[in-house]
Amino acid sequence: MPAKDEFFIGEALLGEKENLAHIDLMIGSKNGPVGQAFANALTQPSAGHGALLAVIRPNLTPKPQTLIIPKVTIGNLEDASKIFGPAQAAIAKAVADSLEEGVIPINKADDWVIVVSCFIHPGASDYRRIYQYNYGATKLAIRRAIEKYPTIKKIFYDKDRAKHPVSGIKMPRLWRPPYIQVALDHPSIDHQMKVVSQLPRSDRIIIEAGTPLIKKYGMDAVVKLREKLPDVFLVADLKTLDVGKLEVDFAFDATADAVVASGLASPVMLDKFLFEAHRVGIYAYVDMMEVDDPIVKLSQLKEIPDVVILHRGIDTESVETNDIQRQKWAWVPKIKEFYKDKKLVSGRDRVLVAVAGGIEPETAKYAIEMGADILIIGRYITSSKDVERSMRNLINALPGYSEIDLKRIHTDDDEANK
Repeated sequence: MPAKDEFFIGEALLGEKENLAHIDLMIGSKNGPVGQAFANALTQPSAGHGALLAVIRPNLTPKPQTLIIPKVTIGNLEDASKIFGPAQAAIAKAVADSLEEGVIPINKADDWVIVVSCFIHPGASDYRRIYQYNYGATKLAIRRAIEKYPTIKKIFYDKDRAKHPVSGIKMPRLWRPPYIQVALDHPSIDHQMKVVSQLPRSDRIIIEAGTPLIKKYGMDAVVKLREKLPDVFLVADLKTLDVGKLEVDFAFDATADAVVASGLASPVMLDKFLFEAHRVGIYAYVDMMEVDDPIVKLSQLKEIPDVVILHRGIDTESVETNDIQRQKWAWVPKIKEFYKDKKLVSGRDRVLVAVAGGIEPETAKYAIEMGADILIIGRYITSSKDVERSMRNLINALPGYSEIDLKRIHTDDDEANK
C-alpha cells in the first residue's frame, strides 16, 4: 500500500459527567493528508485551540509523533492545565503503549503521525479521571482506527438501538417489527393523555395522533403528545389528499416521526408527499382505505412509501365481517412481493405493511401470520377500563422482545457485533 493512502480514523468516548473523555483521531503517513493536517495545525494555531505535541513527560514524545488539538476553547490557565497536564500525558502514554502492544505496527513508528482532537469539559476537575478516561479513550480510538471499526454489520445492528449518552435523545425508527400502533382517535386530548400514561414501556409501541384528534386540536395534539412521550415513535395521521409537501412540513415541525397520506390521492400528490417526507427524514405512510387495488396504486408511484396501510374504516366495520377483512389482508404478502427487489442493503424490508380496523387479540394473531409489520389498534386499547392489561395482551402475542430491548444496553459500546 502506498504510504500516501494510509489514512485511519478512530473515535471513542469513555467516562462520565464532566470528566468524560471524547477522542477523535486520524492516523496516517507523514506525506499524506494526515501529515499535511499535522503540519498545518502545528504551524497555524487558532486562538483557544492551539495544538500541542503529546508528551509522556517533558522532552519525551511518543512515536508516532502525536498532535493534540483541544475541541473546547481554552479560556484561562485552569483550562490549559487540564490539556497540558493529564490529557497530554494520557494521550502520549496511550500512543506509546499501542506501539509496544503491536496495535500500531512498529515499522510505522517513524512513518506515521497522529492528530488527536480532545474534548475536556470546562467543569472537569478530577485530574486522575481526566488522565484515566483520556488514556482509555485514546487507546480504544487507535485500535478502532487500525481495525477500521466499525464494520457495516455493526453500524446496521446498532444504529436504531443506540441512544447518545450526552444528548439523551433517542430518535426512534421502525427497525424491529412487528409493532402495535395505538390510534388516538377520540377527540379529547385529556382522555388521550390518560391513555398514554397507562401504556407499558415497550419498544414495540407506536403512538398515532389520529385524524379526529388532529382535526379538533390541529398540530398542537402532536406537540402535546411529544412533550409527554419524548422518545416514542409518533405518527401524525393527516390522511393528506392534496398539498402534500405543506402537510408533511406541518408534521415535521411538530416533531412527528411519520405522517400519513390517503391512498385515494393522485399519484402526483403522493409522489410529492413521499419525496418531502424522505427529504426531511420522517416516515411516509400511505393509507389504502377504500382503494380497490393497492398494487395498482403503488405501481403508479415513482417514490417508495415507508409504510402501506390496509385499512377498514370504523363506519365500514358495521357492515363488513371479519372474514371480509381477512380476505383484504391477503394484500399483505402481495405488497411485500411487489417490493421484494427494493429491500435495504441490510436485508430488511424497505416497505412495511400495516393493518387497521377493529383489531383485537384474535384477529391480531392472524394479521401477524399474514406478515403484517404494524397492527394499528384504537378502541380495544383506548376505550379499555384497563389500558395496560389490554396492551399487554396484544404485545405478548408478538414474536421477539415484548418490552424494552435490554440487549441494546449491553451492545452500545462493545465490539461484540463487529
